[in-house]
Order: sequence, then structure tokens, then C-alpha cells
Amino acid sequence: MKDFPGTPGTVLGLILRLSQFIFAAGSIAFMVSSSSFFNFTAFCYLIAAMGLQAIWSFVLALMDAYAVVRRKVLHNPVLVCLYLVGDWATSTLSLAAACSSAGITVLFFNDLRHCYFGEECRNYQLSVVCAFLSWIPISISSLIMLWLLAAG
Repeated sequence: MKDFPGTPGTVLGLILRLSQFIFAAGSIAFMVSSSSFFNFTAFCYLIAAMGLQAIWSFVLALMDAYAVVRRKVLHNPVLVCLYLVGDWATSTLSLAAACSSAGITVLFFNDLRHCYFGEECRNYQLSVVCAFLSWIPISISSLIMLWLLAAG
């Protein structure tokens, strides 16, 4: 397999995984800091999807950090297939959760013209922004995995 930037075991791959984890954890933190997020199914779905994203990204970041320290590039075809399937699944879930939560926040701010939850609405918006920012590196990572598998 060829050595592309962002493949597992490289510094760029580690940076992609860490950014996924940081933004997913930020999305969870902003949402949990509001007291009534559990009243909306889309926000609960966002918490679940970002939780899965954070766990997946953290575990793979640990593997990438270990590989960077050992100076090994993880190009095992079975491992790359596992990365690819996991990245595509978490990417799809993250995007769906971010879009559904964004729909609820648009409903509050644009359609209803006022958010009755006060400061919590800003937390909802920041959580959705972090969810979308978490989706960007996971989509990049999943495309790199597909490219790596196809080139292999």
C-alpha cells in the first residue's frame, strides 16, 4: 500500500483523529451544559452520535500515537478495511445528527423568531457547530482510507 498523508500511523492521521475527538467532545460538553436538551430527540441523537464519534476517534488516536512513536505505518489491509467501515459509519451518523440538530436550532431562531430557552440556545448552536466541525475531519479521514484501500 502506498503512503498517503493522513494514513493510519502518520502524524497527519493522528492530527485528524485528535481533531475529531476534540470537536466531538466539545459538542457533547456544550449540549450537556444546558439543562433541557433531553426534551428534544434530535439533541439526544446528537449526544449519542458524538459519544460514539469521540470513543472511535480516541481509540484510533491512541493507535496512531503508538504507531507514530514506534515509527510504524499501519497499512494492514484488514485494519484499513476496519478503519474504513468505522469511519464511514461514524461519519454518516455524525452528519445525520448534526443536520437534525441544526434543523431544531434553525426552528428556534429563524422560524419561531425567538428562543425561549435563553442561554441554552447559544449552547445548542455551539454544539451543532462543533458537531459539523467534527464531521469534517472524519469525512477527510474516511476518504483517505478509501483511497488507501483502492491504491493497495
